[in-house]
Amino acid sequence: MAAPLRIQSDWAQALRKDEGEAWLSCHPPGKPTLYGSLTCQGIGLDGIPEVTASEGFIVNEINKKSIHISCPEENASSKFLAPYTTFSRIHSKSITCLDISSGGGLGVSSSADGSMKIWQASNGELRRVLEGHVFDVNCCRFFPSGLVVLSGGMDAQLKIWSAEDASCVVTFKGHKGGILDTAIVDRGRNVVSGSRDGTARLWDCGRSACLGVIADCGSSINGVAVGAADNSINLGSPEQMPSEREVGTESKMLLLAREDKKLQCLGLQSRQPVFLFVGSDAFNCCTFLSGFLLLAGTQDGNIYQLDVRSPRFSGLSCLIVLIIPGIILKGFQYKSSTGQEHRFCPC
Repeated sequence: MAAPLRIQSDWAQALRKDEGEAWLSCHPPGKPTLYGSLTCQGIGLDGIPEVTASEGFIVNEINKKSIHISCPEENASSKFLAPYTTFSRIHSKSITCLDISSGGGLGVSSSADGSMKIWQASNGELRRVLEGHVFDVNCCRFFPSGLVVLSGGMDAQLKIWSAEDASCVVTFKGHKGGILDTAIVDRGRNVVSGSRDGTARLWDCGRSACLGVIADCGSSINGVAVGAADNSINLGSPEQMPSEREVGTESKMLLLAREDKKLQCLGLQSRQPVFLFVGSDAFNCCTFLSGFLLLAGTQDGNIYQLDVRSPRFSGLSCLIVLIIPGIILKGFQYKSSTGQEHRFCPC
């Protein structure tokens, strides 16, 4: 396995001035970490800095948008991208979650400073401040329309907001612990929430009501995801007739990333188990790649790619385990074959 390289987060800014420096490191598995530095020796006429590296590191290529570094001793290399722009005035503390509207025009984010804000994605201009949660907001996401926001907080409340006037139009109550993640079913008439109380609940947005406890795990649910199931997957049949208020739950899978090192999947409408997979550490986040492939990340830095169709490993085949030493996975994003972007970013 290649040794991962790391670099100072603001390297692009630090290396824009003469004698500016930025640190970098290489983390070979089972060996001491190698540390070095980058130093700007001057700025060329084209505006690109001339950068040298210390301690055996090599700068292979640099331009205004990226820098390519290698560590020959460990046969490792990485290309680091500079941010296109940075919005530093929206929040004052750590960003806990963010999402972008379907049209790409608006962003919504929550922070450890207790705030949740809507801003212009093109320039970071603040548009709305969403106030109403009692404690920290853990998760936020746009509905498919891009005009409505769903949020969950440590106050055990789930809220729906208008992105146009910042009003809270719906509040769901029922959880006994902080809400850590949410998922929207189809166009958004139903939503799912996962909580520290160990339950995943299905909600009716139109009537502000809980349609049922989909799962009671006995362990904190750190992440949830809803995806359409491949026709080859048996989701089981519901023991009771589903409520007429359930819309779009048929042929859907619900994926739960649990604190007790378990990744659980069940039929959203049937409530029947599909699989239970035990990982190396607490699962923090999960998402569907397709109707049978999924990704899940754990506290110890592993990313599992799993195939729901395989009968191996207690009903699940682990295709790939990506090990990222020292990294705590809190979220990730991918683009499906249809071009739709999916992201997961819990707290």
